[in-house]
Amino acid sequence: MPGSANLNIMLKTARKAGRSLSKDFKEVENLQVSRKGAGDFVSRADIAAENIIRDELMEARPTYGWVGEESDEEEGKDPTRRWIVDPLDGTTNFLHGLPHWAVSIALEHKGEIISGVIYDPCKDEMFFAEKGLGAWMNETRIRVSARHSIADSLYATGIPFSGRIEDLPEKTRDWVLTTIEKTKNNTGLTLTLALSYGGRQEIVDAFNSIINKEIKIINEEILKNHLYCPDLPDPDIIIRTGGEYRLSNFLLWQSAYAEIYICQKNWPDFDEKDLEKALEEYENRNRTFGKV
Repeated sequence: MPGSANLNIMLKTARKAGRSLSKDFKEVENLQVSRKGAGDFVSRADIAAENIIRDELMEARPTYGWVGEESDEEEGKDPTRRWIVDPLDGTTNFLHGLPHWAVSIALEHKGEIISGVIYDPCKDEMFFAEKGLGAWMNETRIRVSARHSIADSLYATGIPFSGRIEDLPEKTRDWVLTTIEKTKNNTGLTLTLALSYGGRQEIVDAFNSIINKEIKIINEEILKNHLYCPDLPDPDIIIRTGGEYRLSNFLLWQSAYAEIYICQKNWPDFDEKDLEKALEEYENRNRTFGKV
């Protein structure tokens, strides 16, 4: 298989971090009786894996910059290259003992990703690609599908959960976890359920998670990465039905620059025409994102 020296470093590092996480993953199921205990354990495993990756990559390429999910961004002496790392991609699955998570490492050069590695330790599947050399899964070359029509394609959706699942009634909690399990491998559309959710509590929980990791300097990116659903983009528009002129403790952090649309109809009566009207008004708004 073709590959540069940098790619080989990434492959070796991903496997080393994967071995560390695999050992921790075997212990997760024993901690499920206490969600907080399991959560704290996973946070420590996440940080340990990032430290392994950081040590390996920065020892091999000490002049490169660094962007890690669990640590502060650092500029390197070489301003054109930096490592971008998510040591545990799929934290929710890891926390619930589901064998669907990975180690993700990328190399950026002059603002462009030129190499990428995703390692799934549970299946021992190494996905990697390098600019100009194609994409691979272990020893096999992989390519995108030649299909152009959605009707001829296979696509699916997952249902992430936002909120404090431990506060839900047992029957509801079981339904949520079952639904997440059934849709965990889907990749098409995303439907997010906010149950037992409050914007203030989400921010408090994010800070507690950061404190547990002993992160000393907090910026917007670090806080965002510790919200309930950090991978979801901020909303462009929030539609309030029933003539309500307030957020009601909903997505307080994420809605900073969202457009608010007020509809006088109650939610059960809100239909397709009302949605079209809301989107039409949104299209005509001049979004400044706080700039004058």
